[in-house]
Amino acid sequence: MIKAPVKLGKKTKLLVDDLLPGDIAIISHQDLDEIAAKSLVNKRISAVLNCEPSISGRYPNLGPSILIEKKIPIYDVLSGDLFNTLKNGNIIEVDNDHVLYDGNKICDIMEITEDRLNMLINQAETNLEVELEKFIDNTLLYARKEKGLIMGNVYIPKTKTEINNKHVLIVIRGQHYKEDLSAILSYIKEKKPVLIGVDGGADALMEFGLRPNIIIGDMDSVSDNSLRKCDEIIVHAYPNGKAPGMERIQNLGLNAKLFPAPGTSEDIAMLLAYTHGADLIVLLGSHTNMIDFLEKGRKGMGSTFLVRLKIGTKLIDARGVSQLYNKKVKLSYIATLIVAALIPIAAIIIASQPVFIRLIKMKFRLFFGL
Repeated sequence: MIKAPVKLGKKTKLLVDDLLPGDIAIISHQDLDEIAAKSLVNKRISAVLNCEPSISGRYPNLGPSILIEKKIPIYDVLSGDLFNTLKNGNIIEVDNDHVLYDGNKICDIMEITEDRLNMLINQAETNLEVELEKFIDNTLLYARKEKGLIMGNVYIPKTKTEINNKHVLIVIRGQHYKEDLSAILSYIKEKKPVLIGVDGGADALMEFGLRPNIIIGDMDSVSDNSLRKCDEIIVHAYPNGKAPGMERIQNLGLNAKLFPAPGTSEDIAMLLAYTHGADLIVLLGSHTNMIDFLEKGRKGMGSTFLVRLKIGTKLIDARGVSQLYNKKVKLSYIATLIVAALIPIAAIIIASQPVFIRLIKMKFRLFFGL
C-alpha cells in the first residue's frame, strides 16, 4: 500500500513543477512519453495514477518502461473521476486494484507491471505498420496545406538579435538533450552561435549556464526565469493570429513578437534563422521520426518535411550526437537509428505529388551547380 499526498495535472509538463518528493502524481496523459516520464522520475515521486491509457496500443511509447525501471509504480485508472474528487494535497491510499480517500474507495486501478508492459508493447509493435501508413497520409495532407510555409506566404518577424552570417543553435528539450548539449559545449564556446530555445529548450540552455538570445514557441513549457532573462521572445501563433501564449507574456510584463504560422515551433525557429541569413543552423533535441511526432501528439510531419527541404545543406541535426562518443554503441545500432529516422522522409518522397519531386530535383541542381 502507498499512502501519500496527491498533485493533479492534466498536462504533465506543467504538473512537474509542483511535485514534491513522495507525492503521488495524478495525470491524464495517453501514451506517456519518454520526456514526461523522465521529468516525473526526477521529482522522486512515490507513484503515478494515469486517468488515460499509459499505452494505448498505437505505438510502443517509452514512458511506462522508464518509470518501472526506476521502481516507480504506475497505474491506469479504470473507473472513477479523480480530478473532480481530489484536490492537491489530499492524502490517498493506493491498494492493489483500488484507491481510498478518507476510507472510501474512489476508483478502480490496474498496475502496469513488467509482464503487462511487455504484453502492451508487443501489441503496440504489431500496430506500427498501420500507424506508419496513417502517418504518411497525414504528412502528405498537411504538407499540401502548409506549403505556403516555404513559398513565402508566411510573415516572418524581424529580430533584434543579429543572425546574418552567424551560426545558430536551436535547442529543443527532446531525447538526450542534456548529453547532446554537453557533447557540443566546446563548439558553443568556440563559435558563440546565436542561441534559440524552443519553449522548454530555453530552460535546457539555462541548465548549462547559457542564456538564450531568443525564445520561440507557444510558451506552455518554458519557465518565467528563462523568459525574463532572454534577449527577446517570439510567440508562435496560429495561422489566424490567435496566440494563447501571448497572455502569459503580458502577465509577466514582458514584450514579444508574434509569428503566425502552421507547423511546430521548432519548424518556425529553423525558418526564422534561415530567413535572417544564418550561415549554419545546428538543431539539437529535435523531433525527426514518427515516434517523436506521435509522442508530441502530432499525426504527421508535413511542415517539418517542407522546412528541412527549404533549408537544405545549412542544417545540421545534432540530435543523438552524444551517442557517437559512447564506446558501447555499435555502428549497426547507429545505422538502425538513422534508417528508422529516414523511413518517414523516404515514404513521403515516394508517395508525394510531383511538386515535391520537382522541388527536390531543384535542390540537387542548385547544390551541384547543374
